[in-house]
Amino acid sequence: MDDTFQPPFKSCVIDGNVASVMCSYNQVNGKPTCADPDLLSGVIRGEWNLNGYIVTDCDSLDVFYKSQNYTKTPEEAAAAAILAGVDLNCGSFLGQHTEAAVKGGLVNEHAIDIAVSNNFATLMRLGFFDGDPSKQLYGKLGPKDVCTAENQELAREAARQGIVLLKNTAGSLPLSPTAIKNLAVIGPNANVTKTMIGNYEGTPCKYTTPLQGLAASVATTYLPGCSNVACSTAQVDDAKKLAAAADATVLVMGADLSIEAESRDRVDVLLPGQQQLLITAVANVSCGPVILVIMSGGGMDVSFARTNDKITSILWVGYPGEAGGAAIADIIFGYYNPSGRLPMTWYPQSYVDKVPMTNMNMRPDPSNGYPGRTYRFYTGETVYSFGDGLSYSQFTHELIQAPQLVYVPLEESHVCHSSECQSVVASEQTCQNSTFDMLLRVKNEGTISGSHTVFLFSSPPAVHNSPQKHLVGFEKVFLNAQTGRHVRFKVDICKDLSVVDELGSKKVALGEHVLHVGSLKHFLSVRI
Repeated sequence: MDDTFQPPFKSCVIDGNVASVMCSYNQVNGKPTCADPDLLSGVIRGEWNLNGYIVTDCDSLDVFYKSQNYTKTPEEAAAAAILAGVDLNCGSFLGQHTEAAVKGGLVNEHAIDIAVSNNFATLMRLGFFDGDPSKQLYGKLGPKDVCTAENQELAREAARQGIVLLKNTAGSLPLSPTAIKNLAVIGPNANVTKTMIGNYEGTPCKYTTPLQGLAASVATTYLPGCSNVACSTAQVDDAKKLAAAADATVLVMGADLSIEAESRDRVDVLLPGQQQLLITAVANVSCGPVILVIMSGGGMDVSFARTNDKITSILWVGYPGEAGGAAIADIIFGYYNPSGRLPMTWYPQSYVDKVPMTNMNMRPDPSNGYPGRTYRFYTGETVYSFGDGLSYSQFTHELIQAPQLVYVPLEESHVCHSSECQSVVASEQTCQNSTFDMLLRVKNEGTISGSHTVFLFSSPPAVHNSPQKHLVGFEKVFLNAQTGRHVRFKVDICKDLSVVDELGSKKVALGEHVLHVGSLKHFLSVRI
């Protein structure tokens, strides 16, 4: 919990100063999160000092009462949630059952007052009681402000920044819009609209499909290739004719909400149906570059495409939003230099077959062949890894400044002065003045300007089953062609070089740490 699952939320509350945290449906160690006082009052409001309110996921209380049978009555469920630290219920459950819970002596009015106070304090911060809303800072915003030219350009820029170039054979991308006379555009996601906005979506101003985006620059011929992403039957012969006659081919494949969505889990990580068959057949007859575009929320095992020399480029575009088609074209034709990085590891199908999704253990277990989870612990083969992503430029990293040795202060009586220790507790005293700077020079060696994300990873000593590496920080920098700039990371020894021991305590690992950025490695010794 402390090593893997809590840190993102902790960062949101402490570093991001969020106004609200939502408790989820699931149980953790047998207790629904919305009825867990240790988690809600103890950690989120207590240790992390949340300045705001805790809200349930919609109908979570109804679920833990009716479906999980955690309480015998709805009144007990309402009381358990409020006493755990819930301030607001998404749904009608607390509205229906709280009064009876109070009258039945299950929860007192003081607990209700705390919840109400947390909600009203947030409303006050939002200006709900400051008079005429139209006279407040954002009071005149309305539908007219949503689809401004500036906001539509922002949708396109967000999509461009999120696209990840995973493979690019030399000379493939970017395509020249003047040299390409006929572009074949094939695939069930090539001319989609609503698919691009995923779910929990707003109402788009307008859509630019991939086909529309590409057709704005060159002449195109188009074939869906499958009637939908399930692709039970592929139009292989028609697609081959189209591709064989084209100067280049773009295949827009992947998933949509019929394949992956809330309450709709995928049973594998392969491209659905006959998509792989269609892609391979088209690639085999194509004369020019073949660009495979994957539209999906989750990872895909596209090992076949990664190793097929006829498939010259692979782009992952996620669900890129209303302007996704324009953004895809911007990347393919080189109007924009790709800079996206993969936010998760893509595993081979063999991993899914081997590892039950209900196994929450992060660390590998050689005794039973369990390979572990995430880039931090996973020891098996990957299709693509967290942080992967190419550019049309080459970026180099040079270390300017970083210490080779740092000391953590311990009182003279500390046991580690007289006996050898692998780690020391990350206490208040140990963590005083425990930061240092790591200064790098990053240079764009290419001929095209572009953004580059500098990832700083740390590999700790092998103590307490520590991760093989973890992300310390990242900085995204824009660099003109043939220019460089300095990037500074402030490394906190207690936060960034610590590990969590087997009992969940944060420890500073003593010994040799490796800080790395790309292929650059810096060895740092932490001593007492």
